[in-house]
Amino acid sequence: MAKIAFIMLTHKDPKGLIEQARRLTEQGDFVAIHYDARAKASDYALLQDELGSNPRVTFARRRHKCGWGEWSLVAASLEAVRAAVEAFPEATHFYMLSGDCMQIKTAEFAHAFLDADPVDYIECFDFFGSDWIKTGFKEERLIYRHFFNERTQKRLFYTSYNLQKRFGFTREVPADVEMKIGSQWWCLRRATIEKVLAFCDTRRDVMRFFRTTWIPDETFFQTIVPHVVPEAEIRSRTLTFLMFTDYGMPVTFYNDHYDLLLSQDSLFARKVSADASELKQRLGALWGQKGVQFSISNEGRSLFKFLTGRGRIGRRFAPRFWEVDTSLGRENTLLIVVCKKWHVAKRLVAQVRQRTGIEAVEYLFNETGGLPYLGGIEGTLEKRHRHRRALVKMLFDLHRTDKLLICIDPSDFDLLQDFCADKARVRVLEIACDFSDDYLVGHARRVGLAGESTPQEVIDRLLPTIRADMRFESDRMHDADLPGFAVIRQAATPEENARALAAFLGCDRATARDIAGTDHLFVD
Repeated sequence: MAKIAFIMLTHKDPKGLIEQARRLTEQGDFVAIHYDARAKASDYALLQDELGSNPRVTFARRRHKCGWGEWSLVAASLEAVRAAVEAFPEATHFYMLSGDCMQIKTAEFAHAFLDADPVDYIECFDFFGSDWIKTGFKEERLIYRHFFNERTQKRLFYTSYNLQKRFGFTREVPADVEMKIGSQWWCLRRATIEKVLAFCDTRRDVMRFFRTTWIPDETFFQTIVPHVVPEAEIRSRTLTFLMFTDYGMPVTFYNDHYDLLLSQDSLFARKVSADASELKQRLGALWGQKGVQFSISNEGRSLFKFLTGRGRIGRRFAPRFWEVDTSLGRENTLLIVVCKKWHVAKRLVAQVRQRTGIEAVEYLFNETGGLPYLGGIEGTLEKRHRHRRALVKMLFDLHRTDKLLICIDPSDFDLLQDFCADKARVRVLEIACDFSDDYLVGHARRVGLAGESTPQEVIDRLLPTIRADMRFESDRMHDADLPGFAVIRQAATPEENARALAAFLGCDRATARDIAGTDHLFVD
């Protein structure tokens, strides 16, 4: 009969983990725990005190500080797997779980299910050919090296990525390995786990490659398992039921989801709310029951998709009101000021607002705040970027105007292209500033490329690269054939800049001359 070694990756709720480990081991299975090294030492001590004497529980020898999208998650998985292989020679299967997972079948059902078909269960779709990745980076996950955490070190992450992209610092995927992708929640046979570990010990080149890929927990095991196991012995699916929202976030289950979860063609579900105490109690009791018959309808994902696609006006879960119209409006004019020095753009915009009455919003895609409540769409920069056109359309409506000015950083070229592709009339003005070495050093420190104690020789090597990157951002706009594109320059006279401003704003030359002649406009 199948005996499962559950690989538990978790970082919170030690009491819940203790209860879960006891439930799973009472039915003859095993548990190997990796508890995040960032968690409280007292929580880990509690786990060891309560579970250390249980012969069916073991702990990873080395604990990692785990971060979303990092290699640390794979490293933690491997540590727990190695501990389980060594401690539990009777284990026939190894099942990856998180602390948010709960069983939705009985142990009796799970063991019979695994005994019925001697295969591995792991999603392993073609990385480049499938549509598993819906939005965002795809090949960029692999061909560039990722040293920083995208969530906690966002500036460093994207600065590193943009520099590699700018200078063509790409790398090749290991030639003899076919890249796959899928859910990180798998169930593998013992023989497969041993082959994976042997591969890790011998293929140091592949290990080095994955250490600097982005989100490797969705590609590492998914790539190696099909490399060491025949395709006929793999079912490309996960035995853990999980769903994702349109925002890419996992759907959370609550007390009223009990019947729905039991009807799914899975053994576990993720992710169960920490507050769903009734659901946890019922699912916890389920694992040890005997003779339970399950009616598998497997409608969960299609039902969720149907409900969340319905309307909130006379229907259930409609698209939000800001998603109804994704155009800025053919009758509207959007004026976009693009400038790397935000303070210069803000001075110019203040004068434009004062002298022309044009409504303006400064750097709404770079700085939080500054906007009234717009139904939640304005709440985070991520939401503003995702619903960029709808947000700006709402600002047109809010100010009851057909002409609106916004500021954009030149690094946000995708925003610029998207707005220029709209039906609205769009005009773009670049403010071309001069960049002194002192300014570039300050910029490097602001974005985390340098610190107060960075040696001067490092600064000297860095400055040409930063200057070239800013030149690239400007050249990219000039080469893009943007509509109504105009430029004012720090080195030009107010009269020269007034001509460009008049065309951009659609105002008379005298007003444009007054704006262009603003005192200290370009002063840092």
